[in-house]
Amino acid sequence: MSNLAQRIIFGLIGAAMLLGSVWYSSWTFALFFAAVQAKMLMEFYRMMQKAGYKPAALLGGSISVLLFIGAFAVVSIKNVAGSSDPAFHIVASNAVRFAGPMLLGIILLLPVILILREMYAWPRENQPFAPFSNVGVALLGLLYVSLPMSLLNLVAFSGGASYDYRRIFALLLLVWSSDIGAYAAGKTFGKHKLAPKISPGKTWEGAIGGFLLTLAMGWALGYLLPELSLAYRLVVAGVVAVFGPLGDLAESMLKRSVDVKDSGKIMPGHGGLLDRFDAFLFILPVLALLQLVFG
Repeated sequence: MSNLAQRIIFGLIGAAMLLGSVWYSSWTFALFFAAVQAKMLMEFYRMMQKAGYKPAALLGGSISVLLFIGAFAVVSIKNVAGSSDPAFHIVASNAVRFAGPMLLGIILLLPVILILREMYAWPRENQPFAPFSNVGVALLGLLYVSLPMSLLNLVAFSGGASYDYRRIFALLLLVWSSDIGAYAAGKTFGKHKLAPKISPGKTWEGAIGGFLLTLAMGWALGYLLPELSLAYRLVVAGVVAVFGPLGDLAESMLKRSVDVKDSGKIMPGHGGLLDRFDAFLFILPVLALLQLVFG
């Protein structure tokens, strides 16, 4: 089987799993992306291990799942806590009060836990780095990968009182439009390198093509989300068109720094999950900030 055939077949399988989990229910969405972001974090830690660091990968991965599921619980329960059923309202409110402190406790105690782990393992053989470097890399992975991916819950529940799969579909369509537009325009018109030392294949012409196609998709999403104003859709499209490629460049820099081509091998011909979702790591914090500021 040719590489192109593998890319197409496994790409279709991956897309079906992704879209199916998002569409079916809020719980399948949460379980799917909790697993995805944990695998992304493992890929990050594996690349850092190639550089000589020894982060607490298993501990970090476990905490990343707790962060995502905790964020899902807080956001989803808050959005349905206004139910007219008094008993449900009490249960939901108590759950929010429990999940919030749990998340805060994890965040506050995480550095302590990671340092205690290094104290237990000290001294390490054949490692030139100080133990606090391992702690820093473990924390960086959670800040770079897990925290942004957990913000996907805000997008999923941003439509009101319930989970709205259409908003995740819309975000995916915008990201894919940015990638397709950049690839097509770069192949056709690309002459001026965007960041030759980081990603030699990317061009300014490709970036402009990706930006324009993403804006066009933002306009077209009015058919999927007619309740959203055109201005709102274009602002979100603009965020995706600008910060998506920056997220891709950041991951390219990471891979180049440790001399690897792909972050992993989750699907033949498609690299790792960090390769597939790197744009989200820059897009989601900006979208979350805009939502918190402007509602």
